[in-house]
Amino acid sequence: MKYLALILFSFLLFAACVQEEIVEEVYEGPATEKAVVVIHPTEGNEASGVVTFTQTDEGVRVQAEVSGLGSETLHGFHVHEYGDCRDSAAMSAGGHFNPTDMPHGGPTDTERHMGDLGNLPANEDGIATLDFIDNHLQLNGKHSIIGYAVIVHERRDDLQSQPVGDAGGRIGCGIIGVANPDF
Repeated sequence: MKYLALILFSFLLFAACVQEEIVEEVYEGPATEKAVVVIHPTEGNEASGVVTFTQTDEGVRVQAEVSGLGSETLHGFHVHEYGDCRDSAAMSAGGHFNPTDMPHGGPTDTERHMGDLGNLPANEDGIATLDFIDNHLQLNGKHSIIGYAVIVHERRDDLQSQPVGDAGGRIGCGIIGVANPDF
C-alpha cells in the first residue's frame, strides 16, 4: 500500500509539472506585433475611430484617431477588463483592466491600472489624435491586452479619482484584436 501511495504521488507530481509547461506554452505562442481596435459609438453618441497598438523596443506605441467627440476637449481613454461592448452603454466592458491591482492613475505614473491610457485631446471639430509609447501595456504574455475593450469616455479623466478618474459615461467602445500586418 505504501508503494502504491508513492507511485500515485509521483504520478500526480509529474502531471502537475506537465500541465504547467503546457500553460506556459499557451502564453509563449506567436508574438503579436500589432493590435487594432475599431471604436463604435454607444447608444446616443457619435464617437468612432481606430486605435492601434504596436510593439516597439521602448514599449507599446498607442496611436489613436477618434471623431464624434463633441465639445469636450479631453476624453478619458482606457483599456477595460472585458472584451464586451454588447451593452448599449458599454457597461458590459466592466472596469479598467487592472491585473496587478494598482490604484488608478495617469499613463506616466509608476503605479496605475495597466489600462489607464489618460485622455484623448479633441480639437474644436471633436476629432482627437494621439501617439505615445506606453511602458505598462503588453501585447503578449499573461497580461496581454488582446481581446479586451477600449472605452472612450464623455469627459476628461482627472488621473486621480479612484477607482476610474471621474470620466463619466462611455461614448465609444471597441475590442482589441490582432492586426493584419499588411495594413
